[in-house]
Amino acid sequence: MPGRTIAIAGGGIAGLASAALLAREGEQVIVFDRMDAPAPIGSGLILQPVGLAALDQIGAGNRMRALGAPIERLFGRVRPSNRVVLDVRYRALGGKAGQGLAVHRGALFEALLEAAAAAGAELVPGREVVAASDRRLFFADGTTSARFDLVVDALGVKSPLAGHSAPPLPFGALWGNLDWAGKPFDEAALEQRYEAARKMVGILPIGSVRTGAVKQASFFWSLKHSDAAAWRAQDLDAWKQQVLQLWPQTAPFLDQISDREQMIFASYSHRTLSSPLKTGLAHVGDSWHSASPQLGQGANMALLDALALSRALGAHREVSTAMEAYARSRLAHIRLYQLASWLFTPAYQSESLVVAWMRDWFLSPISQVWPGPGTLAALIAGRIGSPLAAIEAIGDG
Repeated sequence: MPGRTIAIAGGGIAGLASAALLAREGEQVIVFDRMDAPAPIGSGLILQPVGLAALDQIGAGNRMRALGAPIERLFGRVRPSNRVVLDVRYRALGGKAGQGLAVHRGALFEALLEAAAAAGAELVPGREVVAASDRRLFFADGTTSARFDLVVDALGVKSPLAGHSAPPLPFGALWGNLDWAGKPFDEAALEQRYEAARKMVGILPIGSVRTGAVKQASFFWSLKHSDAAAWRAQDLDAWKQQVLQLWPQTAPFLDQISDREQMIFASYSHRTLSSPLKTGLAHVGDSWHSASPQLGQGANMALLDALALSRALGAHREVSTAMEAYARSRLAHIRLYQLASWLFTPAYQSESLVVAWMRDWFLSPISQVWPGPGTLAALIAGRIGSPLAAIEAIGDG
């Protein structure tokens, strides 16, 4: 039986992962992206065990393991006391717990793009999607696509197919990829330093963008959305002095930054659609649910959505039945992590001294006492809510 025709709007992580998995299942997939040539947007990220399981289904897991940096620990201190206020270790999960894997976003993008093409998905660049109706896509140039059996919205947090977008959260971050500086930084840890919750600087080793390339790190600096324009006008050395006051050891990274264009400002918003479904349309990734990066789940959630979507369509020939199974398999996990992100974000990015004090003197000590370490590790690893089990159960009964 010939595969169904599926249009995917957006060629980011969610869109390409969906394309690769659906095409591997025999569906006829076309990806429409506004960019003239496919390209990644952003810096580094951590693939959690659940995300890596989805990548293994795509066939890109081993490639990413060869390029990325295994992460065993998330660690942070608050200044000036130097008190440890973040210490999450994957080993607290016990057994074969696995690790996080920090990767260059460009490496992940290339792996997914190649996987989608190898599976037979077609990529159509230079087509900006502005609307969808009756299983058709409408483009910015006034043209309309053919009618598909299903439209998948992978356009991200500002998707015009998802309705009203949420306003940005007060804090975003400056991100840049720099050459790895070596000691005293831990090559197996995400490290951060804080001043209350107002300031944060972090270093994330991300391995290499491709085989043989130099190892890199993602360097990030917390910044209020309202201060982004002022940062662009600020003297670069003056900003570097602020960073050095918070974490003097970052000098080898700061020395590599000679131009503001090396740093990209990323804003975030918190939004969850009540349902990922409309007639003939399914939302995946940030177009369905977006949050701050504090729990590091964005890419992993997108990969899980793609896996659930492909499993549901593989289990049910009727598209509407498949979409109900897709939504049902993901809803509990997404709601849980959206709530956790909403609760945790102010502890690391906010103006509140009270919240920062509670983090330092209440939440941090509790996290070191059973069952705190294992619970936090499970939360970061994406395991709470058993998302893979829920996806595997699609079609049962």
